[in-house]
Amino acid sequence: MPVLNIRMKRFLVRVSLLTVAFFIFDLFWSHSRSAPPGPPVPDSTQNYIFKTRTAASDERIFIASTHWNNEIVLRSHWNTAILNLAHSLGPENVYVSIVESGSYDNTKGALIELDYYLGELGINRTISLSDASHADAISREPEEGEEGWIDTPRGRRELRRIPFLSRERNESLKPLAWLEKEFGLKFDKILFLNDVVFTNDDFYTLLDTNFGSYAAACALDFAKPPAFYDTFALRDSDGNEAMMQTWPYFRGRKSRRAMERNEIVPVKSCWNSMVIMDATPFYDRVSPLQFRGIPDSLATHHLEGSECCLIHADNPLTAQKGVWLNPHVRVAYSGEAYEAVHPAATASTTTSSDAVAAAWTTGWQRLTGRWENRMRRWFTSAGLKSRRVFHRLRSWQKSSNTDRGGEKKKKNQKRVEPGGFCLVDESHVIVELGWAHV
Repeated sequence: MPVLNIRMKRFLVRVSLLTVAFFIFDLFWSHSRSAPPGPPVPDSTQNYIFKTRTAASDERIFIASTHWNNEIVLRSHWNTAILNLAHSLGPENVYVSIVESGSYDNTKGALIELDYYLGELGINRTISLSDASHADAISREPEEGEEGWIDTPRGRRELRRIPFLSRERNESLKPLAWLEKEFGLKFDKILFLNDVVFTNDDFYTLLDTNFGSYAAACALDFAKPPAFYDTFALRDSDGNEAMMQTWPYFRGRKSRRAMERNEIVPVKSCWNSMVIMDATPFYDRVSPLQFRGIPDSLATHHLEGSECCLIHADNPLTAQKGVWLNPHVRVAYSGEAYEAVHPAATASTTTSSDAVAAAWTTGWQRLTGRWENRMRRWFTSAGLKSRRVFHRLRSWQKSSNTDRGGEKKKKNQKRVEPGGFCLVDESHVIVELGWAHV
C-alpha cells in the first residue's frame, strides 16, 4: 500500500511538472506570436491637420458611411480622419458619400462642417441630411405589400430594423451609378465606415490585405477592450458566430489558427466598422450587389440576419477572392478604446525598441485566451443554436406558397436564403430612440 501511494505521488508530481512546463511553453509561444505595433493615435483635436500619404495607391476609393446621433465622435476624431484620408488619396481618387437620418443631437452640424472642409480640399462628395426621425418612420401606415414590416408579439405591425438600415446603406451607394453614367467614373474599391476612430495607416494597411486581392477585408473593432464589438455580422471560416469576444475569438480551425499566428483571417463574413470591398459586383448591369434584409416571411419565424453579413453571402466574388479579417487593423468607438488596442503608440513618446515591440495583446491575455478557447471547444457546442435556426429555416422553406408575410412564390419554387449562416434567433424593430428586440 505505501509503495502504491509513493507511485501515485510521483505520478501526480510528474503530471504537475508537465502541466507547468506546458503552460510556460504556451506562454512563450503566444508571446512569440505577438502582433506588430499599431499605427499612431489619431489627432483628437478639431484642427484639420493633413498628414502625409503613408502608402502609394492608384486605385479610386468610394467612401460610404451612414450616421445617426454620432456628433461626439465626428467632432473628436471622425471628421479629421476623413479629411486626412481624402487629402492623402487626392481629389481625383476619392468620392465621399454620407447619409444621415433624423439625428436628435447635432450630427447634422458636424457633417455640415465636414462638408465645408471637404469643399476646401476640392473633394467631390454627397452628404445627405434628413429630418425624418425614427418616430416619423414608425408612425406612418405601411403601404399594401410593402416590404420591411412585421407583425410582432406586441400586437402591432412594426418596422424591421435590418431592411431600414439596408435602405440607408443603399442610399449611400447611389452616387456610384450616377458617376458612371454621367462622367464614366468608376471606383476600384468601396470603403464602408462606421462612426469609429481610425487613421490613414489603418486604411492603407487594410487596403493591402492579401496583396489587395479580396472580395472584402475588415478591421477589428472595439468599444470596451479587450472585447471586440461587432458580434452580429462576424462569422468564422466554418460559418460560426465568434465563440468569445476576446482573443483568439473563433471556434473554426482556419480562422482560429490564423488569428493565433497574427495572419490575416479567412472568414465567411465580417464588418467590424471598417470594411473595404471590391467594387466590381456593385456595377453589375443585371443585378448590382446591394444590401438587404431577409424576407419578412422568414423574419416571422423569429429569425434575423445582419445586412452586413448577407452582403457577403450575396457577393459573387466571395467564393473567388474570399473575405478576410485583418487583425493588424484595429479601430474603436472612442479615443480611449483606440489607445487601449494600440499600446505601442501610446506607451511612450519615444522610439525605444521596447515601445515599438509592444503588442496589442499581453502574454497573459494570449495564454488565458487560448485556454478559454480550448475549454469552450471541448465542452460546448454551437450545434443547439444552429439546429434551432436550421429548423426554422427549413420550416420557412416548406411553408405554403402564400404566407402571412404577403410574399408569393411560383408553383413548386423552393425558397432559398443564401445567407443561412447569418441567421440568429432574434427579431429587431425600429423604435423612437433606436431599436429593440421583440
